[in-house]
Amino acid sequence: MIHGFVKLAAAVPEILVASPLRNVPSITALIDRAYDEKCAVVVFPELCVTSYSCGDLFFTDTLLQDAEKALGEIIAHTEGKKMLVFVGCPVVANGKLYNCAAAISNGELVGLVPKSNIPNYAEFYEARHFTPASGVDHCCSVAFCGRYVPFGTEMLFACNEVKELVVGCEICEDMWVSSPPSIRHIAAGATVMVNLSASNEIIGKDRYRRSMVESTSGRQVCAYVYADAGETESTTDIVFSGHCMIATNGTIVAENPPFGGAELTVGVVDLKHLTHDRLRMNTYEQKDTGDHLVMPFSLDVTETDISRENTKLMVPRPFIPGGEGDKKSVCGRILDIQSRGLAKRIRAAHAAGCVIALSGGLDSTLALIVTVRAMDLCGKPRSAITSVTMPCFGTTSRTRSNAEELALGFGTSFRCIDIKEAVDVHFRDIDHDANDLSVVYENAQARERTQIIMDIANRDGSLVIGTGDLSELALGWATYNGDHMSNYGVNGGVPKTLVRHVVSYYADECEAHGKARLCEVLR
Repeated sequence: MIHGFVKLAAAVPEILVASPLRNVPSITALIDRAYDEKCAVVVFPELCVTSYSCGDLFFTDTLLQDAEKALGEIIAHTEGKKMLVFVGCPVVANGKLYNCAAAISNGELVGLVPKSNIPNYAEFYEARHFTPASGVDHCCSVAFCGRYVPFGTEMLFACNEVKELVVGCEICEDMWVSSPPSIRHIAAGATVMVNLSASNEIIGKDRYRRSMVESTSGRQVCAYVYADAGETESTTDIVFSGHCMIATNGTIVAENPPFGGAELTVGVVDLKHLTHDRLRMNTYEQKDTGDHLVMPFSLDVTETDISRENTKLMVPRPFIPGGEGDKKSVCGRILDIQSRGLAKRIRAAHAAGCVIALSGGLDSTLALIVTVRAMDLCGKPRSAITSVTMPCFGTTSRTRSNAEELALGFGTSFRCIDIKEAVDVHFRDIDHDANDLSVVYENAQARERTQIIMDIANRDGSLVIGTGDLSELALGWATYNGDHMSNYGVNGGVPKTLVRHVVSYYADECEAHGKARLCEVLR
């Protein structure tokens, strides 16, 4: 929890339908596991104490009394465990039956949050058994498990030790409606939303469910923990899959896919990052907590493991898409954005062509690919592209050969201008020893190359195409008034780690001889 990193968990216990007391051991065992893994918040599925699919057994005193007793045992089991646990349980309050999330911490029942939106369509008929939370928006006290506890939807749970950890709660259908409770909770200061769910499995629903969790966490700049009922829930003609997700600001950081079998899904979120994003977004709406009852809870403040095995927060290559399909899609879109942006600039400037300094390396190769595509989009001949290679000190025959073959292979005009003599003259003019390999040695070459391509562009009415990538620009890895100058830098938004993948993608799309040339550059 130090530095704002917090572990969150979604738990799917193995349960028996309508057997609350027999379900206690599987629930408490997962609480122990989550505590051992130093989770700050653990979320169980909707009505997991009794099971979701009890039907009219929800009307029986035996089931409801056993549910209350079972929850009492779960509460007692958490004594000495400083964490926040949400467990789904039916609750009788004020003569009505509610589908509730029981918030538990360190042997105490901190609050009961009833479900606001009760589905009564298709395969769902909850309105037969449960009362929606309308009318109990503002919290009251009800007697449950031998004590009076806060009861209502407008409740937040705030950590004493980690001020960024403020938790709001909604239940299953609450997420799917047009105005979910999470909107109010987030506006009142919640940084983490939990959802206790029993969402049945049908074809395509997992994708929709995932998109809902991602979009909710992204739109509301929060972490979202979604715990779905598991396979042992199913007794009727609907099936549950235990689909659990933990998302932060639009990204799934941990997931148990449908029928994935995991009992505990753990993910790490960076709450300081979330609160920073909220601060910098002037469109983010924040209200006071006047309408919300804020219930405190405590945690043992410990270091949080943020290794790659436990989180997607610290990925080794953050700009590289994961799957092969995603990689192709992203690389293709990058080329589309680059080439269409350049095409627009060429048309707007009424440019006769383009000039590019071609070194035979990856950055200039990508810039050439983009320029070729842009000229094709503009309906201009590729010969209107002037590819210039300018060897000097240290230029190898391999890179020089690559540059020439690429330029001619793409059908561009090609010029080789050796700048060694010009740089030697410049060194003499400024009294610089050519054996002094300081920053002057390198920068003089870069500025000479830029002067040449700028003058060629001026002569021909063309645009100079910049080749520097985003990483070089961010680090200042360029020569001022040298290669950082251009009329249009097509790689300015592409990090260096991604350049290779975009060129590789384009190579795979090329015909055999074109692929061979690009593969030589990639080698």
